[in-house]
Amino acid sequence: MSVTKVGVISLGCSKNLVDTEVMLGHLARAGCAFVADPDDADVLIVNTCGFIEAAREESVRTILDAAKLRSDGKLKRLVVAGCMVQRYREELARELTGDVDAFVGLDELDTIVAAAGASAPPAASALRSDLPLFRPAPKLSRYLYDAATPRALATPAWTAFVKIAEGCDHTCSFCAIPSFRGAFRSRPADDVVAEADALARRGVKEINLIAQDSSHYGRDREDRAGLAGLLTRLDAVPALRWIRVHYLYPNTVTDALIETMANTARVVPYVDMPLQHAHPDMLKRMRRGGSAESHLRLLERFRRAMPDAALRTTLIVGFPGETAAEFDTLAAFVEEARFDHLGVFTYSHEDGTGAYDAVDDVPAALKEERRDHLMSLQQRIAFAKNEARIGSTIEVLVEGAHPETEHLLVGRAATQAPDVDGQILLNDGFADPGTFARVTLTETAGYDLVGRIVGAA
Repeated sequence: MSVTKVGVISLGCSKNLVDTEVMLGHLARAGCAFVADPDDADVLIVNTCGFIEAAREESVRTILDAAKLRSDGKLKRLVVAGCMVQRYREELARELTGDVDAFVGLDELDTIVAAAGASAPPAASALRSDLPLFRPAPKLSRYLYDAATPRALATPAWTAFVKIAEGCDHTCSFCAIPSFRGAFRSRPADDVVAEADALARRGVKEINLIAQDSSHYGRDREDRAGLAGLLTRLDAVPALRWIRVHYLYPNTVTDALIETMANTARVVPYVDMPLQHAHPDMLKRMRRGGSAESHLRLLERFRRAMPDAALRTTLIVGFPGETAAEFDTLAAFVEEARFDHLGVFTYSHEDGTGAYDAVDDVPAALKEERRDHLMSLQQRIAFAKNEARIGSTIEVLVEGAHPETEHLLVGRAATQAPDVDGQILLNDGFADPGTFARVTLTETAGYDLVGRIVGAA
C-alpha cells in the first residue's frame, strides 16, 4: 500500500496549534508522510479557527481554496477540523456537502486517521452520513490531551507549546469560547511535568505554557498549589532552559504566583495578561471587572517583583456602547502602563456571547480608527523601550537564517515570545539554530532589535 501524503494548514492560536500537533501525532503513528505544499498532498487537513468573524472568514477562504484542489483531482481527500467544526458543524456540513470528506471536532482528534482515509485507501467521496465521523458531536468540548497522547511538533525542534488546561469558566461578554471549548479543566500537574520532561529529552529547550486562563490552573482540581506549584515543579526539569507563561487572567493572579514567577530560575521575565480595557464601566459591561487603577496596581506588583519583565497585553476597542470618554481612558492607560508588547482587536459581534443582544453600535471605521490610535501610541512606547536597550548584552535563543536574507540570523530574547513579539536580528557572528548566545544590542529596527554575537550563553 502506498504511503498517504498529508498536508496540514493550521489556523488560529497556539492552543489550536497543539490540537493540530495531536492530529499529526496520530497520523505519524499510522505511517503517514507529511508534505509542506498542499499541491503535493493526497489528503489535506484544515484546522480552523472559529473565534471571531475575521478568523472564520479566513478559515472559509482556506477551505474553499482546498476544495478547488480536490475538484481539480489533485487532492483525494479534504478534512476540516477544529473550532469551526465544533461551533458550526451542521452549517458547515450543509454548505460544504460534496466539497469536504470529513469533519473532525475538538473531541474527535483521535479519529483523524480514519477521517484522512489513512487506515484504508483514500477515497474521494461526498459526505457519508453512515460513517461515525459524521454523527453530531456534543456542542461543548470535553476533550483534554495528556502526556501519553501522540503529538508531532509543528514548531522548531527547540521550542514547544504545552497546553496546561482547556476551556474557560469566565463569562466575558465578548467571548464565545466557553460555548464550544467547554468548561475549564486542568491537566494533572504530574501529567504536565511528564510531557515537559519528554519534550526536553527530545531537545526542546523552551516551553510556552498556554490555556484560556493559565492563572486559574488547578482550581478545578482543588490543587491548592495551582500554577505557582506547577512552575516550581517544571523548574526542576533539568534540560529546560526557558519556561514562559501565557494568558494570565488579572482576577486570578495571586501574590504567590508573582513571587514564584520572579524567583523561579527557568521562568523567563515575561508577563502576558490580556486586560481588554481600562474604563470601569466598559469592563463591567464586558463582565471583567477592574479599572485602569486596579490594572496599574497589578502591573506594579509584577514590576516590583520582576524589574526586567516584559509586559504584554491585548485590548478590545469598539465594544458595544464604547464612548469617546471610555476610549480616552483606555488610551491614557496605554500611555501610563507602557507595555512592552501590545495587541489590539476590534470588537467582533459573536453569537453565543453575553453581548450578542446588545447593539453593535460603534461603526467599523471608528473601531479601526481607535485601534490605529492605540497602536500608534504603543509604537512610540515600544520604539523608545528598544532604544533604551542599545548597548546591553542579553541571552538570545538563535533560530536560524532570516527568511528574507541569508546574511542575517534571527533569534529571540527571553522577553520575546514566538510568533507574536519582535525578534533579534543578528548581523555579526554565528551560532547554530536552537542554541543560546550572548548578544550585544547595537541598533533598533522598528519592533525588532539588531545585535552581534559575542559568545555562547
